[in-house]
Amino acid sequence: MNIAAIREARTGKVQSMRQLLSAAESEKRSLNPAEQSTFDTLKADITGLEASEARATFLDEAERRSMGSPVGDKSLNDLHRSVNVLDVIRCQMEGRSLSGAALESHQESERRTGRKAQGIFVPLAAIESRAANTTLTAPELVATNSRPGDYIEPFRNSLLARRLGVRVLSGLTGNVSIPKHATGNSAGWVAENTALTPSAAMTFDTVTLTPKHAGGVTEMSRQLIQQSSPDIEQLIRNDLSYLLAQAIDSALILGGGANEPTGVLSTVGIQTASLSTLSWANILAMLQKLDISNTSAANIVASMKVKAKLQGTLKATGIAGYLMENGRVADLPAYFSNQVPEVVGTPNKGRVIAGDWSQAMLGIWSEIDILVNPFAETAYNRGGVLVRAMSTVDVAVRHPEAFVVADDVTL
Repeated sequence: MNIAAIREARTGKVQSMRQLLSAAESEKRSLNPAEQSTFDTLKADITGLEASEARATFLDEAERRSMGSPVGDKSLNDLHRSVNVLDVIRCQMEGRSLSGAALESHQESERRTGRKAQGIFVPLAAIESRAANTTLTAPELVATNSRPGDYIEPFRNSLLARRLGVRVLSGLTGNVSIPKHATGNSAGWVAENTALTPSAAMTFDTVTLTPKHAGGVTEMSRQLIQQSSPDIEQLIRNDLSYLLAQAIDSALILGGGANEPTGVLSTVGIQTASLSTLSWANILAMLQKLDISNTSAANIVASMKVKAKLQGTLKATGIAGYLMENGRVADLPAYFSNQVPEVVGTPNKGRVIAGDWSQAMLGIWSEIDILVNPFAETAYNRGGVLVRAMSTVDVAVRHPEAFVVADDVTL
């Protein structure tokens, strides 16, 4: 069992223990003998999994060292965050070899993924900033009196999904199949000396993740890339992060298109509600569906146009306040972005999503693969350089019933 699978199994057992304790606390009692036995078994299982994780981590590090990786005692996360993206691009422009942290990280990524990159592997941690926005070509940023730190950024959609608590599984290699409980046994009451009615056998399902590729191409000025300013490095990091972040963000929320992962809104089995009449009662009815399915809503997510409707709609006659106040709806944090698509029609309708985004999983197979092309004709003619960034990911939802969507809000 690999490290990711061990951690997934441990998380499941921790959740089972919490459910046992929550059930007893709700009834204001201690664990009964059967529950205590189950709790102790789960505790022992977790201890065993933690030992397995320690062994797997040790073997992974031993294997890395035996392969001659120069990472040494430096943690992998620290190594990834020290990669200079600008230097990676410059090396490809100038035809020279990588060195330092960029080389170490690239070699480690090739070893872990088992494949050769078309360009240079750059870890996601190196461009982790998710919502920053930058330029494509910016010769004015490197003039003598330039102030790159004050660059005026373009308006772009706010990115949401990673901020909402999506579960990230990194370092994947093959396809991922996660077992899932589907249906269980049932119990019933019988009269004295009456046989019990057998229940249907337990059934199981799986949640799968398979590699899908996202990427983008951007043009940057040659002079911009050759600058050594830390501000320029951050601009390039931000631009590359946005290229991939927007695609991955859209796939997490909607997805389902050709070659795309299946996002939350496209997942079969999510719950539906109606807000055609935007009212306090209907919002509470929407959240009640999550309560009935034993899910707690973590937040409300909607488009920017829906935001205006929520801010301007009174709860109800005799109830003070608006549907949205102080950035919260029904005392839940509310997030808004044009990344949440409207339902196309005449007229378009707005969407509201309530749910627990930790039930959505983002699987990551490869680090970001950066390839520089300084010879593309259009860019070459004006001294520019094309930079392509690609990543391999997939999205899956653990429990579709953890989300409820209303897609009929009048705008």
